[in-house]
Amino acid sequence: MLGQIKINFEALAISAAIVAGTVLTAFIVNRFFRRFIRRNSLLIRNDPTNYVFLRHAVTAVIYVMGFSWAVYSVPSLRTIANSLLAGAGILAVAVGFASQHALSNIISGIFIVIFKPFSVNDRLRFQNGLQGVVEDITLRHVVIRDFENRRILIPNSVISEEVIINADFGDDTICKFLEIDISYDSDIDLARAIMQEEALRHPLRIDGRTPEQIQAGRPEITVRVIALGEYYVRMRAYIWAKNNADAFELGCDLMETIKKRFDREGIEIPFPYRTIVQKEPKPKEGNLMEGQ
Repeated sequence: MLGQIKINFEALAISAAIVAGTVLTAFIVNRFFRRFIRRNSLLIRNDPTNYVFLRHAVTAVIYVMGFSWAVYSVPSLRTIANSLLAGAGILAVAVGFASQHALSNIISGIFIVIFKPFSVNDRLRFQNGLQGVVEDITLRHVVIRDFENRRILIPNSVISEEVIINADFGDDTICKFLEIDISYDSDIDLARAIMQEEALRHPLRIDGRTPEQIQAGRPEITVRVIALGEYYVRMRAYIWAKNNADAFELGCDLMETIKKRFDREGIEIPFPYRTIVQKEPKPKEGNLMEGQ
């Protein structure tokens, strides 16, 4: 009896050591991948998407293999493990039906890594209005950090079917549309000159013209009248920036500086006017008869 307890104790100790080793190995591998991804991204500007997904996949494999080995090292559990292996086909079918959603997330995550509709650090915007920066791609979900520093977790199978706007897909440069309304009494040419001057002064604007457009004498900042509204003339400036973040900052700054210049130069930014007609109520027929 004592010998059996000793053997079981030794088996449990070995199993516990395997579990501890598995956790430690997974921690070391995870930390190594994090440092490797950070170093590669900063030094050679490599796309970290593949490494991030591989880090999660390798960590999952380590945990599965380690815990399976720990279970198999205990003699009393070995028989159960052999029985499970013998019925692996039936178990696989049962697990497949029970975890269809989880498997679809894993497969969708693999497709995201292979086809790259977006990568880590890309800025995304969704149809429902959510937007943010891709922070991580796990086996189950994509982590989006919005501009208020909150995390949005979207399952891989869901984001694979979403229509998204990727501001960093391909060419990172952005043509910022800056639209400002002026009144019909204001000078359009003066308003155009002010918008061009203020845009050219901003340090984040870049020259988005092609060599052919420069040779043809096209202005760096184009300003056009795009609408004649009920009470306004809408003008749009086309301003290029290096990326989406710079374009957002540039747009905010220019709206402020152009508004101040318009105030100084006498360019009115209109608001809707309403004419109110007040009618007196007509006297009733009975009252007319009494008055007579």
